[in-house]
Amino acid sequence: MNDPTTTFHRLRPRLQGIAYRMLGSPAEAEEVVQDAWLRWHEAAHDDLDSSEAWLVTVTTRLAIDRLRSAKVQREHYIGTWLPEPLMADAPVTPEQLLERADDVSVAFLAMLERLAPEARAAFLMREVFDADYGEVAEALGKTESACRQIVHRAKAQLQDDRPRHIVPREAQLRLLRGFADAAATGQFDRLQSLLAEDAQLIGDGGGKVPSFGVPLVGGRRIAQIFYATHRRFGEDVRFEVVVLNGQWGLLRFIQGGLESAQSFVTDGERILRLHVQRNPDKLARIAAALGRDLAVTNPRP
Repeated sequence: MNDPTTTFHRLRPRLQGIAYRMLGSPAEAEEVVQDAWLRWHEAAHDDLDSSEAWLVTVTTRLAIDRLRSAKVQREHYIGTWLPEPLMADAPVTPEQLLERADDVSVAFLAMLERLAPEARAAFLMREVFDADYGEVAEALGKTESACRQIVHRAKAQLQDDRPRHIVPREAQLRLLRGFADAAATGQFDRLQSLLAEDAQLIGDGGGKVPSFGVPLVGGRRIAQIFYATHRRFGEDVRFEVVVLNGQWGLLRFIQGGLESAQSFVTDGERILRLHVQRNPDKLARIAAALGRDLAVTNPRP
């Protein structure tokens, strides 16, 4: 490979990370990175002070444009929109998990949805990718002072929903395994005991499978939903613990087909929030990676 191609492929994971965190869609992120590649292919590389800065700027601007269009489409989305989850494509060790930040979790990406496209880009570049304000200003085409204000306002806007608990990975895994076992065997009391009293379940069915249009609130109510699924399907319900977006999560299979990908926010002792992705379009990538079909029967949620 020639030097420009080598440079691009070296930086591709960073560009993919920026685009995915901006858009919450692997397919759209790949399209943005491909567009950046086409522009890179036509660029005058010898005139660039920094190849990385150029590629980050182009990728960020393309992602902002794409997100503006996506925001309009999501206004007409049926139910709650959640990002498409990413599953680790290989076993992940505890050491590798510790190296993974929470800045790609489903909860984090869902939280970012409240930001405008430019604010989301500025926040991600500064707070996640550790860019200096000069780089943020270059990417957004604004002054450094303006970018400082944008990041400050974004942080204030997100402050109330940022994680307040640093939970060891081992505690997360133990809690999720206990929840999966209770759900698979229909232990209602145990299910309820693992959920906070004010726990929330947020589901995304995309209008294609049944789901709640607004968050379901209450540990008992959530436990009843999982218990009802066990009562209906019995041993045809199976859970698998996997890594979703850098954190432990669950895949639920019903009658052998993938029915949902479930991500969790916990305090180490109780589950505080569940993000349940049920939209078949957003499960297809995971199902294909596993060589499995999607579930034919979809209970609620």
